[in-house]
Amino acid sequence: MAFFDESFDSVAPAEGRVEGVAKVTGKGKYAAEYEVRGVCYAVLVDSSIASGTIKNINLQNAKQVAGVIDIVTHQHKPQVPGLADEAKIKESRFGLPVFHTDKIYFKGQPIAIVIADTLENATYAASLVTADYDTTPFKVDFEKEHPLNPLAHAGKERGSLDSWNNLPHIVEASYNIKAEVHNPMEMHATIAHWISNDRLKLFDKNQGVNNVQRSFARLFNIPEKNIEVFSEFVGGGFGSGLRVWPGALAAVMAAKQVNRPVKLMLTRPQMFHSVGYRPASWQKVKMGADNEGNIAGVWHQAKNGTSVYESFGEGITRVTRLIYKFPNLKAESAIVPLNLSTPTWMRGPGDCTGDFAIESAIDELSYQIGMDPVQLRLKNLALDKNPDSGLPWSTNFIDECIKKGAAMIDWTQRKNKPGQTRDGDWSTGYGMAVGMWNAGRGNASAGIEMRKDGSITVQTAMTDIGTGTGTGMYNIAHEVTGIPKSKIKIELGNSTLPPAPSQGGSTGLSSVSGAVVAVCSALKLKLAEYAATINEKYKGVTAADVLLSENGISLKSANTELVSYSQIWSKNNLTVIDLEASSGPGEERKQYAFCSSAAHFCKVRVNTKTGKLKVEKLVCVADGGKIVNEKAAANQMSGAAVGGIGMALMEEQVADGHLGGLVGNDLAGYHFAVNADAPIIDVAFIGKPDVNINPTGAKGLGEVGIIGVAAAISNAIYNATGKRLRDLPITPDKILDKS
Repeated sequence: MAFFDESFDSVAPAEGRVEGVAKVTGKGKYAAEYEVRGVCYAVLVDSSIASGTIKNINLQNAKQVAGVIDIVTHQHKPQVPGLADEAKIKESRFGLPVFHTDKIYFKGQPIAIVIADTLENATYAASLVTADYDTTPFKVDFEKEHPLNPLAHAGKERGSLDSWNNLPHIVEASYNIKAEVHNPMEMHATIAHWISNDRLKLFDKNQGVNNVQRSFARLFNIPEKNIEVFSEFVGGGFGSGLRVWPGALAAVMAAKQVNRPVKLMLTRPQMFHSVGYRPASWQKVKMGADNEGNIAGVWHQAKNGTSVYESFGEGITRVTRLIYKFPNLKAESAIVPLNLSTPTWMRGPGDCTGDFAIESAIDELSYQIGMDPVQLRLKNLALDKNPDSGLPWSTNFIDECIKKGAAMIDWTQRKNKPGQTRDGDWSTGYGMAVGMWNAGRGNASAGIEMRKDGSITVQTAMTDIGTGTGTGMYNIAHEVTGIPKSKIKIELGNSTLPPAPSQGGSTGLSSVSGAVVAVCSALKLKLAEYAATINEKYKGVTAADVLLSENGISLKSANTELVSYSQIWSKNNLTVIDLEASSGPGEERKQYAFCSSAAHFCKVRVNTKTGKLKVEKLVCVADGGKIVNEKAAANQMSGAAVGGIGMALMEEQVADGHLGGLVGNDLAGYHFAVNADAPIIDVAFIGKPDVNINPTGAKGLGEVGIIGVAAAISNAIYNATGKRLRDLPITPDKILDKS
């Protein structure tokens, strides 16, 4: 599948996204929009209790609805070999064995899927399905439960706690963050079509088609090549599409049961409990420094919620080991099982949560010492090497991010003493924080198809979830080959294309860019090989010496006449040149540590009478290596920063302690940041390539755009009001609370 439809111009605007025309004209199809002959419609039925077992499912009324084809339950289902018994369920590591147990683990767990000829009939019939349960006590209150779960060591300890207990400046505080929900614009959807007993076709909303392919191959014990997954256009993911959820499996089972294609789209309320979330967390940080601002030690404790049927640790203390040269460090963590669905990775997972506590504590320490927060951070950064692994950073320009960000927001306007800048009932304050993320890279492949007219199509299975991966590939292909952008097309998001990792963890472009460079170089060499049959000067040349243009091939190092593509095609009797190449991490990972980083600065205004808060200005400066596509990179940063505003000021998913369900599980009851809540965000980049990470020098940016934003806002609120707020979200009532 391509980003382009032959019925309209597939050439991207000079500064636009390659998929932009398809999206704004409606030509680009999302998972639920594909037309499949004979498709029927499915609707999930959710449990109405939070814990217990199903005694009986009442289906008779639902079966009377016209158009109902079948209803799948744990008592009536097709065989899934990977979930055949308890041992295989455990081996599959799938998580919730949907329709393979009578146990209820959380309110909203699927207990049935109704399949009908229309969505309306399926929806009505699903509303008529009821169940009888044996209920058992449930636990959904993280704040109530987490004290009961003991901590354990999280990573290796450095130094000791005793060595810095008597320092003149010690801060010790607890931090709490409510659960947050991804809420991408596009709901999760799957169209499942069994072509035959062992061949499956899926149109699915996900962040990695090869991962979906592998997961269903394991579950149904069929070859991966027999499963084709399409995920060409994705309306946001933020981590929710990084694993296969029960809804997708339910759709596949339903299609197997009725032997017809089945379409399932989750409702917005179902999105809240069906595709993960950032779990609620508790942290405690103790930190100490001397009078000169040398931070001698940190003790970081953290707990996060998980489900009772699956263990999910968010890795909250991981970021504590990355940014600063703490000579003494101890980290502990625990997970807290709850009768809620399983959480998952949400943009900046773990590090975003942990960074809030660490950066808040450092800010508090700066006021104790009487040192500017910028200077305190600069003094303690681990710029030379990763303090945990000991490997030297390949590149780390976090200090430059801080200095540039301070200049952009005019940090000199900040008052050292809180609450000094007032305008009537409004108080103004400045805050800052930094974020860091391990810059990863995975194995990836890319393909190129070239035609006689000199046009090329660059291909990879990687899905572009809106991050600009396709446009990045487009720019790299143009830069490496020299072929005009008007002659380049992109295909991705299909498992039949060259394999690639999932789009997540800030590794997408970092991984696939190397493969694009490799296949573009392979194309240059292949064309030179063909050109050598016409002109011997092309024998044995290197890819770096080859120049491609709109019409043909030439060499940098020799005064050669251009050999046209039409000559090459005719001489070598070609129809199309089809190449594939792979790229991945190597020995450099043993020699260097890699990181992306950012500094966030903000200016806030707080109304001391109403508690209303306005983010007046937000500056984000990132070290992401070479910036392949500056517009998309800036969009990544600003979009992530808006997510950080939501995390700081409004996002909280509340569970009902009496009934066990979620409160406000829709876009009216769950508040997140929109345009009105965000200023124009000033984004800048250091822009220095990391020559060791991959052939393009580009590092990931998706995570560092949010890591540190919530702390910067909280620190600015303290500078404005003198009130240190350690629990997120910071709502007006907390600002006004006098206790």
